[in-house]
Order: sequence, then structure tokens, then C-alpha cells
Amino acid sequence: MIHSMAGGELKINNKFDFAKVEIIEGYECGTSYWFISSFSNIKVGDLVIVPLGKDNKEFKGKVLRIDKNISEQTAPFPIKRMKKIISIINF
Repeated sequence: MIHSMAGGELKINNKFDFAKVEIIEGYECGTSYWFISSFSNIKVGDLVIVPLGKDNKEFKGKVLRIDKNISEQTAPFPIKRMKKIISIINF
């Protein structure tokens, strides 16, 4: 257990891989969002399926950027509000 100098306990942060994805179909076409990626082989330019909206409808997107091994404290968007990439669909 880690403690701060003020006597409180410091939270141990998990590390995540993040992908910035541009939606390439549907009503959100052209909009970019950050997603958590659990795929170690994902790369810029990959086509992916991502969930959007309250009903998590699936849309195609293109990966614009990958940030690997980032703590949740420095995530590009609050972790609790991020969704995960469903799959990579490269042909």
C-alpha cells in the first residue's frame, strides 16, 4: 500500500491503451472520439468497429492516433465515460 506524505492513501492507477477514432459512417461521420483499446496489434489507419450512443450502436471508424500504456490520471477523456473498441476489421 502506498501513502502520500500527507498521510492519505494514494490510488494505484491502472494503465490503458487509447485510440482516437474518426467515425466514417452514419450520422456521426467525420467526428472523432477516444476509445479504450484492448488490442495489442492495433495501429494508426486500422478500420475498427466502435459503440456509440446510449444503445451502443456499432459504427465503423478509422484509427487516427494510438496512446499506449497511459495511466487513468492522464487519460485523454474520463475513463468512466469511455467505451472500448469492439473489433478490428482490416481486410
